[in-house]
Amino acid sequence: MGSLYEVLGISTGASCLEIKTAYRKLARTCHPDVVAINQKESSANQFMMIHLAYSTLSDPNKRAQYDIEIYGHRRPTSVISMSARNKTSSRAGRRWETDQCW
Repeated sequence: MGSLYEVLGISTGASCLEIKTAYRKLARTCHPDVVAINQKESSANQFMMIHLAYSTLSDPNKRAQYDIEIYGHRRPTSVISMSARNKTSSRAGRRWETDQCW
């Protein structure tokens, strides 16, 4: 297994929007409900990896911990600052329960 970034096909500096977009694109093609019957088991395993990658990388705290565990450091501060700015400007009207990736 590669990194969670590789699972979603994104760079390590990907924004929350890029993470969400990659997840949705992969979910539409790999979800067990949309694949052929003979591919359901492998698709389910692949989809679970995709969902794990999304749930980890879309949560800023989980992502920071993952980066430390895998790469031995956090993302550069400039990337975190940009993410924080995007988070405050684009989250109006959104709720954590329904959209954890602001």
